[in-house]
Amino acid sequence: MAKHGKRIKAARAAFTGKENVTVEDAVALIKGNASAKFDETVEIAMNLGVDPRHADQMVRGVVTLPNGTGKTVRVAVFARGAKADEATAAGADIVGAEDLMETIQSGKIEFDRCIATPDMMPIVGRLGKILGPRNLMPNPKVGTVTMDVATAVKNAKGGEVQFKVEKAGVIHAGVGKASFTPEQLAENIRAFVDAVAKAKPSGAKGAYLKRIALSSTMGPGVFVSVDNAAAAN
Repeated sequence: MAKHGKRIKAARAAFTGKENVTVEDAVALIKGNASAKFDETVEIAMNLGVDPRHADQMVRGVVTLPNGTGKTVRVAVFARGAKADEATAAGADIVGAEDLMETIQSGKIEFDRCIATPDMMPIVGRLGKILGPRNLMPNPKVGTVTMDVATAVKNAKGGEVQFKVEKAGVIHAGVGKASFTPEQLAENIRAFVDAVAKAKPSGAKGAYLKRIALSSTMGPGVFVSVDNAAAAN
């Protein structure tokens, strides 16, 4: 059995017996025990009452967190001409067309978000097997296939988070950093939960938001009251 250090043991002791707490209490616990030597990400995991194997139970969407993610997002844009210039001016890290496709095919993926203009999709489509599994494939449903590349780049850089349910019916995402204020984290968490709640698919039956857990990168998790997390701001 693996041995745990004093920091892990102390964190687990602090979380023992804490179930279905408010968002504010969970944030206080997480911030108080985020003692790694780097600014830990505060992560949310939501267990949903869906089976994503069925098309009418797929959950995906995008939300702009009111206080950002605290993470530097590298953005690649497939565009030509004036739209390529717009993307560059908006702060895109990589802009290209066939040359960008070849770079990705070579295995060099140095970006966290991929945006494309509609006319670029025949090129981007060839990268489905590479970008798809990494959840990087541009998709009009989340605003990453668009003619308004400048806005898409700014949103990606400014705290926009994409979410997609996994096979087990779980959604994971980062909702801020441990260095954020308690109020900033609570606001981000509720904004994310609200976005997932609004993305409820037509095929979902019974309880949709089943369980919600929060944790920091190196810390244990705590279950949050679904009603509290879903409460209107």
